[in-house]
Order: sequence, then C-alpha cells, then structure tokens
Amino acid sequence: MVPSADEPPAWLLAAREHWRWRGRGRPPFAAVPGPDQASVWDYPRPPVLAPDTREVVIRWGGVEVARTRRTIRVLETAHPPSFYLPWDDVARRLLQPADGTSYCEWKGPARYWTLVDGDRRLARVAWSYPQPLAGAEALASRVAFYPGDLDCSVGGRMVRPQPGGFYGGWITPELTGPFKGESGSEGW
Repeated sequence: MVPSADEPPAWLLAAREHWRWRGRGRPPFAAVPGPDQASVWDYPRPPVLAPDTREVVIRWGGVEVARTRRTIRVLETAHPPSFYLPWDDVARRLLQPADGTSYCEWKGPARYWTLVDGDRRLARVAWSYPQPLAGAEALASRVAFYPGDLDCSVGGRMVRPQPGGFYGGWITPELTGPFKGESGSEGW
C-alpha cells in the first residue's frame, strides 16, 4: 500500500514509535512534583505546543538578543521545554545562518543560527523550523536558543540549560525531572 500525501513515511513513523515513555504515566525514577511544580514526565509525546506569556529575556553579555511575552513552549516527555520566540522579538541582525541541519521526528528539518556581534561569535546557539511537520506549524516563524552560553530568564528567573549539550530545554524552578540528557538517560 502506498501512503497518502498526508501520511508520514514509514521511517518517520518508526522513529516516533521507538519512545517508551509518552507521558501516560510517570516512571518510578521520576521525581514527584510538589505544589506549583510540573513533572516533565507528565508531558506528552508527541509534544504539545503551549503558548506562554511570561516575559522571556535573552542576553549575551551586555547585548540583549531577545525580549518577548509571546513564546511557545514545546512540552515533550522527559525534556524541559524549549522556548520558541517570534522572530519579530529577536535582534535578528545578530544572527547568521550556521552550517549543519538536523531532523526531529515531531517537528521536522531544523536549521541552525550563530550569534555574531563584532568579533564575538557563538556558533550554532539557535535553531528554527522554517518548514515544520504537521502539528508543529506554529514554529515556522520562530527561533529557539540553547541557554548554556546565554543569560536567559523566564518571568524574571534565570534558567538552567538541559543537561547533555544536545538538547535545548530550559530548566525553570517549577520543573521536576530527571531530565533527558542526564547521565543514564540514553534509553528514555
């Protein structure tokens, strides 16, 4: 049988199916959230795109890279959310296309961005999905940043980067883990 134009190809369906944890139940090793907290193990897979109106500020040293109250958080099992900011609220003059691409089985093909300010460069510190897959269309006009080498805040509180270096999640005080990217999380 030939898949319809709207049906994802078999390789993509297979990539989506390999995930054991899908937010339908917390594994025994997950931390129990306290009052006013959320467990990343309650987030679903496929991920949900959730608007967030808390003020997000991104600074690189003394330079403000972005400021907005119009983010979309991507909530996915085991991951702290990635915050996607509208391009209109980002100092786009500071971003240049970077080499390389990747592919997310839920969001599609990603392109990367490098921050440049005079002689300073921060390579591949941001990514975007200009042509996202079905279900992630709201990300088409947005960009997300790895918080590790930046000063990022949400609602006036500083964020910590998701462990491991590969993922771009932002750990905010209301989240409990453990988080994908930590030692021993390869099988999640």
